[in-house]
Parts: sequence; C-alpha cells; structure tokens
Amino acid sequence: MESEKKVSPVSDVGAWAMNVVSSVGIIMANKQLMSANGYSFTFATTLTGFHFAVTALVGMVSNATGFSSSKHVPLWELIWFSIVANMSITGMNLSLMLNSVGFYQISKLSMIPVVCVMEWILHSKRYSKEVKMSVVVVVIGVGVCTVTDVKVNAKGFICACVAVLSTSLQQISIGSLQKKYSIGSFELLSKTAPIQACSLLVLGPFCDYYLSGNLLLDYKYTSGAIFFILLSCSLAVFCNVSQYLCIGRFSAVSFQVLGHMKTVCVLTLGWLLFDSALTLKNILGMLVAVAGMVIYSWAVEVEKSNTKSPHAAKNSLTEEELRLLKEEMEKTDVEVGQSKA
Repeated sequence: MESEKKVSPVSDVGAWAMNVVSSVGIIMANKQLMSANGYSFTFATTLTGFHFAVTALVGMVSNATGFSSSKHVPLWELIWFSIVANMSITGMNLSLMLNSVGFYQISKLSMIPVVCVMEWILHSKRYSKEVKMSVVVVVIGVGVCTVTDVKVNAKGFICACVAVLSTSLQQISIGSLQKKYSIGSFELLSKTAPIQACSLLVLGPFCDYYLSGNLLLDYKYTSGAIFFILLSCSLAVFCNVSQYLCIGRFSAVSFQVLGHMKTVCVLTLGWLLFDSALTLKNILGMLVAVAGMVIYSWAVEVEKSNTKSPHAAKNSLTEEELRLLKEEMEKTDVEVGQSKA
C-alpha cells in the first residue's frame, strides 16, 4: 500500500499528460483531415465510429494476450452507457452545425455547472467555496478566449441541451461504473467500445449525410487522407483510455477543467501551426483561464486536507481511548489477581 501511494502522483500526472497530448493531437489531425484546405473528410460521426472500432480491436487483443482482464458488467448497463455516449457525440456534432461558434462554446462551458448539479443530485456531492470560485474563474477565462458572436435558434438550442446533458451524464457514469463493479478504466472501455463502434458505424453515415450533404461512398480516399484517418484512430485510443483513466482517478468536474486546459492549448497551437488569429482578448482570456486552473488545483488540495484532518483527529482520539482502556484493564487485572491471592 505504501508503494502504491508513492507511485500514484506520478501516474496521475501521466494520465493528465496523456489526455492533454492525445486530445490536442487528435484535434490537430482532424483539422487537417476535415478542413477544406486539407482532405475534406466531412464525416465526423463515422470517423468517431472508426475511433471506437480501433479501440475495441486493441481491447480484444489486450484481453486475448492476458495484458488486461475482463470483468462482468451487466449488458443493459453497457448498452445504456453506449446510448448516452452516442447521444453526446451526435448532439455535439448537431450543435456545432446548427449553432454559431459562440453559442457552441457557451454550451461547452455550461458543462461544468451541469456536472456539479448532476453530481449533487445523483451522489449528494458538495463543493467548497474555493472550488466554486476557481471554476467560475476558469469559465470566465475560457469564455473570453473563445466566445464571439452568439446566435440562438430553437433546433440548435435543443441539440445543445441534449449534448450538454448527455456528455455530463456520460462522464459521471464512467466513474460510477468503475467504482460500482471494481473495474479498471481500460477494461470498461474494452466493453463499451464495441457497442459504440457498431452503432456509430451503422448510424454515422446517415447522420453525416444529414450534416454535410455528402455520401461516405462518394468520398475519394487518397494516401494522405488514409494516413490522417489512421493517425486520428491511433490518437483516439490514447484519448479514450486517458479519458477513462482521468475520470476514474479524479472526478467529472476535474476532467472538465482539464478540457478547458486543452482549449487553451488548441488555440495556441492553432496560432503557431495554422496561422489562426490570436488577439489581445484571446491572450488575456488564456491567462485568466490558466490562473483559474491553478486556483482549482489549490482548492482541491485544500478540500482534501480539510476532509482528512477531522478523520485523523478522530483516529488519534480513538487510539488514545484504546490506550487508556488498555491501561484500565491491566490495572483491573492486577487488582483482581491481588484479591484472589
């Protein structure tokens, strides 16, 4: 146990780093694959199906070689989780298509308070004022960075609501399923990935045709497009695994804060690699967001120390009471022995 406690901070940092690097990498790869200046592969939902198919294949190989074990999770829970996850993916794609970029970013920012409310309702979880303050700072900073014009329409608003609710519920469910069935992150992903892959590969082309008006069968695959599809799928494996790792180790709220860190990284890399405009407003927003993330890390540590200290005091008091009780029992034994003599 001692060695596990010493290793855990290093593995925690590794999980965070894997998620940030793979998520930013996959966004850059998809930007090149899907943009008009790249390979114009406009089938986002089908591409996600490819991602989960490769992830499922990796999971099957891992289980077959004994690298990972397969634990029992009821099929109905896996299907329910997959439906929620697919609603999240489809809802996000529809929200991006039907809404302005500004409203899309606002809907993503709303996930943190939605996750907080859901965890309070489902798990009676409460947050300290320091954590709440840091979350507000992060949301303001990312909002200044990303939100531009805000236009709302009825269909887009409904899709955004479905996307936010399903994504928040999915992220909470990952941690809940891992704890409920004592299953590792990769083992859980190996069970859900095949179901998501099958459903997305069947429904994805129809959804993409509705979104873009293009048929998957009409797309002309070049060697460059195939390379970036394979690169995107490879990065998706690390992205999916690290997402399950992070939520299993931490919480859905922490994962959302990490997600906004990735937003800052994407904006910076977009400016460096793709000549995207970076204004003073973007820079100030990034600085505020990073400051909020630092405050969040400090607030979480404060919250942990506050929850541990009463427990430690209780344990020390119990030990003291046990010592006094033991001394009293020894004293009684001596007195009983003297009376018998």
